[in-house]
Amino acid sequence: MKTGSCLCGSVAYEITGPMKDALACHCTQCRKQTGSYWISSGVADSDLKLTKQDGLKWFASSAVAKRGFCKECGSNLFWKQNGSDTTSICVGGIDGKSGLKLEGHIFCDNAGDYYEITGGGFKKPQW
Repeated sequence: MKTGSCLCGSVAYEITGPMKDALACHCTQCRKQTGSYWISSGVADSDLKLTKQDGLKWFASSAVAKRGFCKECGSNLFWKQNGSDTTSICVGGIDGKSGLKLEGHIFCDNAGDYYEITGGGFKKPQW
């Protein structure tokens, strides 16, 4: 089991099942949300348990997905495609070592000009 939370602890969760290898997303929305790029791992909703959600706020960021963040400290936590049975979790919010590998990068054409993409391969989004 893995645990994770936002910076202030108003949102916390447990992951009881397997997680997908990490993906780095360079889309404009992820860059605006994080200030750089977003690295996440997917987990089945049945394997994700919110143990504290006082600060959780969802924002419909597009017609196809929503983003979960802490309304108290601003931590970016989740990305969820509408109708999906999985949730993407910010790898940086996991407590301790994640044990994950960087599988690749998506939306590389939108990458900022202030960093270089390294590690993993280039992937096409799965939606």
